[in-house]
Amino acid sequence: MRHLYLHPPESPPLFPEVEAVASARAGLQALERTSYRVAIVELPLAGMSPEAWLTAALSLRRGLSVIFVGQSVAEAVRCLRGGASDYVESGEKAFLLAASMGPLLTPAPEPWRRLLIGDSPVMRPVLDMIRLLGPRRSSVLITGETGTGKEVVARAIHAASPRAREAMVSVNCTALPEALLEAELFGHVKGAYTGAFQARKGRFEEADRGTIFLDEIGDMPVETQAKLLRVLQESGELIKLDVRVVSATNANLEEKIDRGKFREDLFYRLNVVPLHLPPLRDRAEDVAPLLAHFIEKVCRAEAVPGKRISPDAMERLEQYAWPGNVRQLENTVERAVAMSGERQMLHYGDFSLPLKTPPLVTAAPVTESVEVVPTEIDFAATVQRLERTLIDQALRRANGNKKQAADLLRLKRTTLNAKLKSLEEVA
Repeated sequence: MRHLYLHPPESPPLFPEVEAVASARAGLQALERTSYRVAIVELPLAGMSPEAWLTAALSLRRGLSVIFVGQSVAEAVRCLRGGASDYVESGEKAFLLAASMGPLLTPAPEPWRRLLIGDSPVMRPVLDMIRLLGPRRSSVLITGETGTGKEVVARAIHAASPRAREAMVSVNCTALPEALLEAELFGHVKGAYTGAFQARKGRFEEADRGTIFLDEIGDMPVETQAKLLRVLQESGELIKLDVRVVSATNANLEEKIDRGKFREDLFYRLNVVPLHLPPLRDRAEDVAPLLAHFIEKVCRAEAVPGKRISPDAMERLEQYAWPGNVRQLENTVERAVAMSGERQMLHYGDFSLPLKTPPLVTAAPVTESVEVVPTEIDFAATVQRLERTLIDQALRRANGNKKQAADLLRLKRTTLNAKLKSLEEVA
């Protein structure tokens, strides 16, 4: 156990694998019995001042790093003078700092949970589905944009299943031409094609009693689809194989069916349980823990000391649209670590992201929607219509997420809420 999280009872812990306590006294008792490296303390503390708790904690554990989470500048000054390691305004940033001080080594209650970083509201249904699907043998079709982590979710499903001790075999259906893809999936005999110098088992046989993951299934040639369907239909009967099939695609398979590019009968065989992954732009709450995870991973791989992100960089990275999703975030972290050299602090420029994505609200639709009466203009009514149009467009582009809509409009969320309330009263 490396990290202690002291938080008010109404504030749930961000990471279930970190030991959490809900009172100042319980935090000190935990320090008495266990050697922690980092303590994250959310303020206010009932019955004890931050300075008093800090003094008691440091007397119990010399070398303990204490990170306070609060909003008071004066309080921050007192805590830092008293020996606190840092004082930040959010739990996400506190955990990012903690991760840079050393990995979170405590095992998660569910082994598969280590594979997936983040616990945002839009990801919780995904986690619940993995927990539900793990023990089953049903085929799963994972959909989502490129870079959202479909293979990671497939590995989590496999790790959550009774097949976890057996192999999970991955096949990228776009990586090989048709003839070689068939041989890869189903095996071949010696001399079956040029370069086949010896017989080889197919990937389905290698995955027997385990899981096979068919990535980019939407790009599989139609002829190969027919052979795959036959294998799936005959597994366990004519063909003695016990394989769970998890497939993934970023394409709309129903549209491909309409165009004759994908077999409808195979779609129904694969899509027994559909599982959709949200894009990272809808998971802003997960950006901080993902950054912490990738920074720790890259620094460990490069054998360099842990690094931290400046508050300004963190704020801008949380607001970035991430068109390449989690994969893009991981790649930019690797670049940032390299670009920062010996510096411990990562700044926004280190991530070398493209210029800010174009505003999601454009001027053309707004101009069209504003009705101007030639002889008389009702200024207040026109401004209200303009505001309503801008807010409606931003909310649609943000899928109803008010925080993201406010960011798109460059408003504070409280300002957006006030404008919505005002427009509702006018309506």
